Amino acid sequence: MFDTIAAISTPRGEGGIGIVRMSGSDSLCILTKIFKPISKKEVSELRNFSINYGHLYDGDEIIDEVLVSIMKGPNTYTKEDIVEINCHGGFLITEKVLELVLKSGARIAEIGEFTRRAFMNGRLDLTQAEAVIDLIHGKTDKSISLSLNQLRGDLREQIDILKKQLLDVSAHVNVVLDYPEEGIDDPLPHDLVENLHNVVNTTDTLIKSYNKGKMIKEGVKTAIVGKPNVGKSSLLNSILREERAIVTHIAGTTRDVIEEVVNLNGIPLVLVDTAGIRKTDDLVENIGVEKSKELIEKADLVLFVVDNSRELDEEDLKIHERIHADKVIGLINKTDVESKLDITPLTKIKKWIKISALEKIGIDSMEKEIYNYVISGQVEDSSQKLVITNVRHKSALEKTKQAVENIFETIDMGLPMDLIAVDLKEALDSLSEVTGEISNEDLLDHIFSNFCVGK
Repeated sequence: MFDTIAAISTPRGEGGIGIVRMSGSDSLCILTKIFKPISKKEVSELRNFSINYGHLYDGDEIIDEVLVSIMKGPNTYTKEDIVEINCHGGFLITEKVLELVLKSGARIAEIGEFTRRAFMNGRLDLTQAEAVIDLIHGKTDKSISLSLNQLRGDLREQIDILKKQLLDVSAHVNVVLDYPEEGIDDPLPHDLVENLHNVVNTTDTLIKSYNKGKMIKEGVKTAIVGKPNVGKSSLLNSILREERAIVTHIAGTTRDVIEEVVNLNGIPLVLVDTAGIRKTDDLVENIGVEKSKELIEKADLVLFVVDNSRELDEEDLKIHERIHADKVIGLINKTDVESKLDITPLTKIKKWIKISALEKIGIDSMEKEIYNYVISGQVEDSSQKLVITNVRHKSALEKTKQAVENIFETIDMGLPMDLIAVDLKEALDSLSEVTGEISNEDLLDHIFSNFCVGK
């Protein structure tokens, strides 16, 4: 924690600019050894939060013409002195600059170490640190909006409110237990009981937001299923607006799953075109069919495609048996030809949409229905509602909710107040896990291992 660390913070490869970042107490000292400003000033004379033009030197040899940003702690990302060297981009030059910095006294940063230092130095709590990596990996405007809300501290503020409400209850309980001579009544006052109800309701709302938040963050795994030759691959191509999958009149053309991601009104839709489900003696196709069956179980949403030009058969009905009614949208494809279809036996599907994947008919209506399914009116405006996207937060909040519900059971059963104190501590500790006030090294190693080296 006391070393000065360095890393390349821009993507490796050719580009206009590459940035080598240093953080630590020796950052300016190291810069003094290798940088000569064009202004002829000493590094110690350069203003804080300034960008300075000059050259990097390895001894008497000029390495590059650079711009150097100087940011002195504690008002920096890591709360330490930070130097960023803006050199020319490219594989070789950025590596040479990094080697020069390391040779002059820095050490290479570990994965995520800059953000880990920001957390350890109190610049960020753990929810904000996790928001940084979510922001970097964000695929859509909505996922970025959720990450920015968390980085801003919205979740931490809500956790602080819940903790204060629990601490008010804990203070009363401790007075009753520690000073029995004061004659304070054992039952909790009405306002403190309301605090507990609010904690349960708020944690429950946050927990329920997780599935929607996870979909916005990671994407909606959407399996396109149906028997062979109903138009699944044509549908995939229509949504992607490109010829991604091979389309022929021959049944069984798609033998493996094809996966693509499309941005649907700010939500990443992970589309999976599956092999047509049927009995087959072809070994390769049969493996694809088994994968299709597995995807029906694992998918967040199933698009069940049937052929308007053919009557239902045993293959359609067997697929229908496998589908979960709460995560399926039915698509009647090939509506541009004469209908021979009767969907009456397919009772699990509550919503049907008529389309022609080949003629691009009904695709907009289908996309709107998929969007409505994902949002379900609960996360319409992610900038206005607090949504959790991290399973670690969900798990900690579930423990908090359970601990408070245990308190209500203790009160109802007339058990000693000592038990309330135990559950209160459990609830408070679980909330502290969310923000990282209570954490362990293994957890921190796991979280920061998902970062790039330069962040």
